[in-house]
Amino acid sequence: MEKGLLYRGKSKSVYAEDDDYTCILEYRDSTTAGNGAKKAELDGKGALNAEISSVLYQYLEQNGIETHFIKKLDDTRILAKKVDIINVEVIVRNIAAGSFSKKYGVPEGRPLKNTVVEFSLKSDQLGDPMMNESQVTALGIASQEELEVLKKTALRINTLLSSLFDECGMVLVDFKLEFGIYDGRLILADEISPDSCRFWDKATGRKLDKDRFRQDLGDVIGAYREVLRRLRNAQQL
Repeated sequence: MEKGLLYRGKSKSVYAEDDDYTCILEYRDSTTAGNGAKKAELDGKGALNAEISSVLYQYLEQNGIETHFIKKLDDTRILAKKVDIINVEVIVRNIAAGSFSKKYGVPEGRPLKNTVVEFSLKSDQLGDPMMNESQVTALGIASQEELEVLKKTALRINTLLSSLFDECGMVLVDFKLEFGIYDGRLILADEISPDSCRFWDKATGRKLDKDRFRQDLGDVIGAYREVLRRLRNAQQL
């Protein structure tokens, strides 16, 4: 049974459970961009993200990546391991897009010669500033050994997800990961969904992620539904 609200983010709420080892994540319909500068409620988005994240976490678990996912409780809630979140986001980039294109003057859509792994401080107030490894370790956010695990795991996840989405006729452009400590181990947490990734249709380049909201492209929910439809079809192969 849910007890109390532990944390309310921009699009998810986290509730305590009766034990010290699990919690409940509720995916809401709230949608934001620009660190909350742009907001909307999109009917059905929470349920879509909960299902997409559940599918992807189960796929990763089946391929040796430990995650916080335990089971889906209903349309918008999952039961998860309660972790101590590491206060750094891990961003993996395969193709230039978003802030990477803006910062470095690289045309959106240019394939990168190697996969880029970035770290950024988890802070909406500060605009999630990018950090190098020595800054992360200097502030005591993570040790060098932990950073090596984060990088290795992120690259493995990139390989797994890129292969899966290729089967689904999509390109995995980039994505954000969060990790936490559970029982002394670093495990994957938070979510993997069109809110935290960029997915493009392989044939047409059509964006199937939150950029449709950020850039006022329309049909946000339709794009999320398409991602889920393709993932379900891939599961049946």
